[in-house]
Amino acid sequence: MRMHNAARPGEMVKNTIEALEVTVTDAAKHVGVSRQTLNNLINQESSCVSPEMALRLEAVFGGAADNWLRMQAVYDAIHVRRRVHNITRDLKPLGTA
Repeated sequence: MRMHNAARPGEMVKNTIEALEVTVTDAAKHVGVSRQTLNNLINQESSCVSPEMALRLEAVFGGAADNWLRMQAVYDAIHVRRRVHNITRDLKPLGTA
């Protein structure tokens, strides 16, 4: 069964920041990134969870770095699959007619 929705890492970060009642600026200082970088993650403006960012998130927000990376990869894969469905629907595995 394919997943149709996936948690965004940025959404989890945003929820944690709100629950702790801290600003994005203060959270960014703790993570060791610019406010804009953290804002991009929160708003999913790009695939922001690199291995380095995952380690930073692990240190500040908890959760294992590999889980942050997995969450980003699953989210990206779902959204790429939606975008390219029209391109790939007629493709056949190599070796088939």
